[in-house]
Amino acid sequence: MSHADACNPMTETPRARAEAATAGFQLLGAIIACAAAGFGLGSLVGIAVPLGLAGLFVGLIVGFALVYARFRRI
Repeated sequence: MSHADACNPMTETPRARAEAATAGFQLLGAIIACAAAGFGLGSLVGIAVPLGLAGLFVGLIVGFALVYARFRRI
């Protein structure tokens, strides 16, 4: 196998693509879940949008932590 073949993204294995998709969906799921939780809790106290946005950023941090915890051995 030549160096050009090894660097070609079209030669990725299906498993590598599946792991990348899993990481993306984990990140997206954490962001959406935390934003929804923040919005829901904010609705109870009358500040839905600020807590929803705070949940969005918390979800980003939680999502990165989840992806790191799952794929740190790669």
